[in-house]
Parts: sequence; C-alpha cells; structure tokens
Amino acid sequence: MEKQLSLEEIQDFKGKYPKQLWYLFFSEMWERFCFYGMRGMLTFFMVNHLMMNEKVANLQYGATQAFVYAFTFIGGLFADKILGFRKSLFWGGILMIIGSCILAYDPKEFFFLGISFNIIGTGFFKPNISTMVGNLYKEGDHRRDAGFSLFYSGINIGALIGGYLCVAIGKGQMLTNIIPPDMTWNVAFGLAAFVMLISLLTFVFTQQSLGTIGLSPLSALDSTKQKKWYEYVVYLGSLLIIPVIMKMVAKTEYTDWFMYIIGPCTLIYLFYEMSKYSKKEVMKLFAALVFILFSILFWAFFEQSGGSLSLFAANNLNDHVLGIKLDPNGVNNSANSLFVIIFAPIVGLIWIAMYKKKIEPNTVVKFGLGFIFLALAFYVFYYTRFFANADGITSLDVFTAAYFVVTLGELCLSPIGLSIMTKLSPQKLQGVMMGMWFLASAYGQYVAGLLGAGMASTDENASAAVKLISYTEGYKQLAIYALIAGVVLILISPLVRKMMHEVK
Repeated sequence: MEKQLSLEEIQDFKGKYPKQLWYLFFSEMWERFCFYGMRGMLTFFMVNHLMMNEKVANLQYGATQAFVYAFTFIGGLFADKILGFRKSLFWGGILMIIGSCILAYDPKEFFFLGISFNIIGTGFFKPNISTMVGNLYKEGDHRRDAGFSLFYSGINIGALIGGYLCVAIGKGQMLTNIIPPDMTWNVAFGLAAFVMLISLLTFVFTQQSLGTIGLSPLSALDSTKQKKWYEYVVYLGSLLIIPVIMKMVAKTEYTDWFMYIIGPCTLIYLFYEMSKYSKKEVMKLFAALVFILFSILFWAFFEQSGGSLSLFAANNLNDHVLGIKLDPNGVNNSANSLFVIIFAPIVGLIWIAMYKKKIEPNTVVKFGLGFIFLALAFYVFYYTRFFANADGITSLDVFTAAYFVVTLGELCLSPIGLSIMTKLSPQKLQGVMMGMWFLASAYGQYVAGLLGAGMASTDENASAAVKLISYTEGYKQLAIYALIAGVVLILISPLVRKMMHEVK
C-alpha cells in the first residue's frame, strides 16, 4: 500500500501547483457539468413542460437555487463537525446521482423529488471540495490564489460543456438522429447523472493522495461505534429531510420563511463561535462578512442568467453569433464559462503586472470593480432593445457581448472570494465560513428569483416585443444598483483592509 503523505509533505510541493489540485480539478469539473447542466434546464423546462407562467418559474428557479446554496452551509457544518470533507463529498455525489437518475426516468412526474435529491447532494459536495483546495497550501503561501484560479477554470470548463449540451439536447437541438423526440429531456437529465458518476469515481480513486486532508474530525475518538453512530444520523437525517425540501421548493412561500430564518440563525451561530477567538481573528471574520454581504447583491444580479435571461434567450433572441447558428439558451448558459476559460489567465497576468508596478488594487477594490463591470454588462443587456426587429427578436451577438463584460466582473470577484474565505477564517471555522460564502449565494439566488419575477410581464400571453421591453427595463435598473454597490465598496475599502490585518 502506498505510504500516506503527511500534511507537511503535501503543502511542501515544488512548482506552481500541487498534484492533488489536478485531481480535485477534474472531480469538480464533472460535478459542475452536472450542476450547470441542470441549472440551465430548470427555468426553460418549467415554463415549456410543467406549464408554469414566467413569473412563477422565476420564483421557482430562485427557490431551488436558494436551497442548493443554503444547504452548502449545512453541508460545511456537518463536514467540520462529523463527516469530514471526504465523506461529505462522497455522500453528496451519491445523492446528486440519484436525483439526476430520478429526473432522467420521468422529469415531469418526479421533477421536485429529483431536484430535492440534487439540492441536498450539492450541499454536501460543493463547499467541501473548495475547502480541501485551500488545505493544500500553507498559511501565507503566495501560490494559493493561482491554485484557486486554476480550480475555478475547472468549474467553468464543466459549466461550459454541461451548460450548452444539456439544454440543447433537451430542446431537441442536438443528436436528433439518435434520440427520439419524446426522450430528449430524459437523456439530458441522464447525461447529468452520468458525468456526476465520473466526478465521484475520479475522487474515489485519487483521494489517497490527500493524506490526512478531509478526514473526519471524529477520527481521533476512541470509540468507532460512537463515530459511526454520528455519521449514520447525518445520512439518515439528510434522507428524511427530502420530503420537507420537496414541499418547500414546490411552494415558494415556504422558501420565504426558510430564508427569513436561516440567515439570522447562521449569524448567531457565527457570533457564538467568534467568542472563542482573539480580537484580531474576530476582525478578520467581520471583514469576511463584508465580502459575504456584498456577494449577495452580486449574485442576485449575476444569477439572472438562470432565470430571467434564460427566458429572454428563449423568447427574444435570434440564433446566430458571428454568423454561426447556435441555440440561444445554450449560449446563455455557456458564454460566461467560455469567456472565463479564455480570459481568467489574462486577468491573472494583468494583476501580476500591476503588482510588479505596485499599482495592483486591493481585494476590496477588486470586488468594487466587479460590480462596476456588472453594471456595464446589464446596461448592454438593456441596450439589446435597440437592435430588435418589429417582432421583438434582438441580436444574440450583442447579448453575448454583454456576457463578456459580465465575465470581467466575475473574474474580479468570484475566484478571489473562494480564496479570501480560507485566508480570513481560522482553520476550525473554514468549512463553516465557506458554507456562509455559499449561503450568501443562496440569498443572491433567492433575490434573483424575486427580481426576475418582478421583470416578467404580468400578461402570460404577452408578445415577444412586450416581453423585450419589460425585461430590458429591469436590466437597466439592475445596472444602476450594481454601479452604486461598486462605488460604495471602493469608498469603504481602506476600512475593510484595516480589518483584514496581514491578509492581502
């Protein structure tokens, strides 16, 4: 048997990246294929096959995604206290495979059951693989940001492929010669299950290289029986909660109450944990909360991509980008990921060049710049109305250009966000703080659904031209709000930097 590496041996790697990062990269890449493939199908499927009106579909999308990200906090908590990151990730992957298989069997009849399995599964999987990436590096290792940027590109490769393929197959735009017309959505959801299986097998066969990283915190307990009992309670509880999740996702008013409760409760828990740490560590955690608060706003705007922008793509866009015929929903789901893959290394080189000239903006200012780019992007989405024909069909080229600007904003914020949570958090709170980062995304998704529903035309039978005006007017308002948030962040950056102490 291969000798287990110590944490010191893993963290004392040579070169730019530890080899374990590549294993986690591929596992995350396939999981994100599954996740973004599912995400890209939800709103379109609800409107066109579950026959929901657009307002309800936006609210359902927001509720579903909110629960997905809310359970990352709970998954991070159980990983920190009981399962460890590895068992949590494995259990989450199993649940996601089951959920996708249920949807593949009959997506109309078992839609909410399948979605509920995926919600719980993602909650166990997502925050813990990100935390393991952070554990590959010693505190203060300057290579950490580069590692998270590479990991983030893995996320986007999966999102690019899954985001386009799943919805295009489901809509009958691809593989029509081999997939029967009445089976396209079954195959699309089945594809998500298959790639999730690849993700899980990749992790299972490479986890030995992680040494002690991700093992259960209960490993030190003398009683094996006691350890197993705790674990079995988590597994059983996560299955028993599924009917509750089904009910809460199906009835969005229950989602409202859930979101009203979980945020304050997690803050109370965090403040309790803060009492155990020094003043310096507490100030760092408050700095992390500033990033978390503003990220809620960022994702509320950004996540229109899975809600209102998905419906906008279906109803109001032509099907050509630079003269190439493409499915507009596929472009909506994958353009951002393609631009991230292309431009993430370039943006990284720009930061390095600015650092050498001592003009690199600090992390808080980068967050502010992310909002300013986001504001410009939504103004471009608004501007698509001036390229529309009399039928309300507008340019997919201009729409795609807006996603390029969205990507610039995301690259200023999201990769840094994952890294900064691990930098500002004490070791024993890293799972919880990563969970809170994703919980902020839950609130962003929830607000995204509310915003998308507010933009939807009140008339279910409204023409494409009416829908064009309704949605683009909403995008102009979002541009204004994003600009204000960016300016505020830049203004308060000196105060937040002081709270971060030595963390860059």
